[in-house]
Amino acid sequence: MSKPTPEQLIVSQLGPRTVRSPLPLSNTWGDDFGNFIPDEARMLYQPTGMPGWPVDPHLSLERAGPRESIFFDPAKARAAIVTCGGLCPGLNNVIRSVFLQLHDNYGVRDVFGIRNGYQGLNPAVGKPPIRLDLEFVDTIHKLGGTVLGTSRGEQDAAVVVDFLQRDRIDMLFCVGGDGTQRGAHAIAREAARRGYAIAVVGIPKTIDNDINYVWRSFGYITALDRAREVLHGAHAEARGVQNGISLVKLMGRDAGFIAAGAAAASQEVDFTLIPEVPFKLEGENGFLPCLKRRILAREHAVIVVAEGAGQDLMPDEPVQRDASGNLKPRDIGMFLRSRIAEYFAAERIPAQVRYFDPSYIIRSAPADTGDSLLCDQMARHAVHAAMAGKTDMLIGFWYNVFVHVPIPLVTAGKRYVDPEGELWMAVLSATGQPARFE
Repeated sequence: MSKPTPEQLIVSQLGPRTVRSPLPLSNTWGDDFGNFIPDEARMLYQPTGMPGWPVDPHLSLERAGPRESIFFDPAKARAAIVTCGGLCPGLNNVIRSVFLQLHDNYGVRDVFGIRNGYQGLNPAVGKPPIRLDLEFVDTIHKLGGTVLGTSRGEQDAAVVVDFLQRDRIDMLFCVGGDGTQRGAHAIAREAARRGYAIAVVGIPKTIDNDINYVWRSFGYITALDRAREVLHGAHAEARGVQNGISLVKLMGRDAGFIAAGAAAASQEVDFTLIPEVPFKLEGENGFLPCLKRRILAREHAVIVVAEGAGQDLMPDEPVQRDASGNLKPRDIGMFLRSRIAEYFAAERIPAQVRYFDPSYIIRSAPADTGDSLLCDQMARHAVHAAMAGKTDMLIGFWYNVFVHVPIPLVTAGKRYVDPEGELWMAVLSATGQPARFE
């Protein structure tokens, strides 16, 4: 991730804040009341020095939190929530917490749920919004998926803004990954061009944990927990037979955070393959010979592969993309399964390969306790930002502090597992695999 400029960290503001917040908070620290957060409260972009990258006191991010003066009058404001992209544990928690913060704490009475992602913002293809109320959101946080539905792909920003203006929506909360946030930026930009004062606020959602300026996105810890359960089963299957090999494919199109995190957490994985660390199959130090040595020594092995790993190893095929424009990875799981079976047959070593692909089961699970808390925190900070008239920005999570980040900065790149970082070092220590298969 390249170093930003101070100008790139400036959050857009719709206008002067002239309404007193209804929240019962204080401006006096130490009086045992929660406090408003001034815009002057900042978080250093790089709070600790690194070799070749010293602390720059001129680079800082705006702290998230409730503002004493807000832009919208809660009695008149109207808000909408949209969930986009693939499923992820915690989506319903976010919907519920956004609604409760708006309705119960700010007193906003008109809150709508947009159905089936950005399609619901285009009357030609989408279903009409749902008016949210206490009964509707009562128990949705206990469910996986999203009660509003979702879809991939953008809609024409002009059509979307026509829809939002017609329904007099003042705040739009966009829950999704980088594709969703690019769509949110287009909406905010079109609204600004028209002089339409709408707060467009992003809430980061990616089970892959790869959004810039978000150290941990909701759903990631739940995914690790569910993946670890699969790995326990895969380990039992591998040990249950002689020369048993369990191969588990996990999500991670561009970044291997789930594969790496689950491997480190389970402590039962022998090989972890992720997109950030290229590997070779053949040769003395290739993956297959290393796997062979493991089987001869221990008679079982568990392998975890992220879906985006090893794409250079497979035969060239026409490039395919999903509706959001994301490159569709070729199936590394099935490819490795075949190559492993062929290799051991050629080596005349009997082996039994078990293949697991739990992706859809994991991403449709309800949020666990840690993710439920994170969902609530992100949702409530998003409402504070929107009520204050912040727009074209996303709730970030930077050095364990919630911050406001301009969406263009967020979508300029992605987070990746650092091959020299603590997570990958933990994987190498837990698996005992070499740093490179080459």
